[in-house]
Amino acid sequence: MNRKRIIACLDVKDGRVVKGVNFVGLSDAGDPIGLARHYSELGIDELVLLDITATVEKRKTFIDLVRGVSEGISVPLTVGGGIASVEDAKALLEAGAAKVSINSMAVRDPSLIAAIANAVGSERLVVAIDAKEGRVAVQGGRVVTDRKVVDWAKEVERLGAGEILLTSMDHDGVKEGYDIALTKAVAAAVSIPVIASGGAGTMEHFARVFEETGVSGALGASVFHFGTIDIPKLKIFLAQRGITTSTGF
Repeated sequence: MNRKRIIACLDVKDGRVVKGVNFVGLSDAGDPIGLARHYSELGIDELVLLDITATVEKRKTFIDLVRGVSEGISVPLTVGGGIASVEDAKALLEAGAAKVSINSMAVRDPSLIAAIANAVGSERLVVAIDAKEGRVAVQGGRVVTDRKVVDWAKEVERLGAGEILLTSMDHDGVKEGYDIALTKAVAAAVSIPVIASGGAGTMEHFARVFEETGVSGALGASVFHFGTIDIPKLKIFLAQRGITTSTGF
């Protein structure tokens, strides 16, 4: 059975979960350890913890925070932010992460993808791609490169990434739905799992991205943080559409 994953994302800045629109205008959404435990109890399939300013401010993701989050949950945790070496990746995995995610550093130094994949296994490496108007953005979305998103997705798969986390900056936080066209194109271009991110506002949006693209997971942030969508109800809704999620319902 082709089970899909519902994933909650915790964007962390200064030890707090934050959420904005199009990567700006951040507002406080709560304590990451408490939210992670809450989502795990509600039946979320996976969690993503991203230190969204680690790369910009040239500092590492807080190991203690990762450990605190991982100890309180029973679902896989992906951690990203400021990973610049194999040693950084290993430290996060040792702290309890199931997978690590790299973004800006992968664009800056693509050899890092192969290095981490060879050291810890492709299945434990996610490459996050922030997309703006079909181009790859880095530095927390502050810099838009000349790289085309679909071409970069193919390249990261070739280099050893085990999964892609695709975020549409144009749709992020707007709550008008995922970027179906871009997501469909990326999922069709690679054979590794793709997670859709950016734009979820209703349960229908989750259903559409699963029904109309080849993604294996769909990520939400503010819709979960602020109670717009109830996770158990979302799973029931998807099941009624014939979409089975990892933990079932």
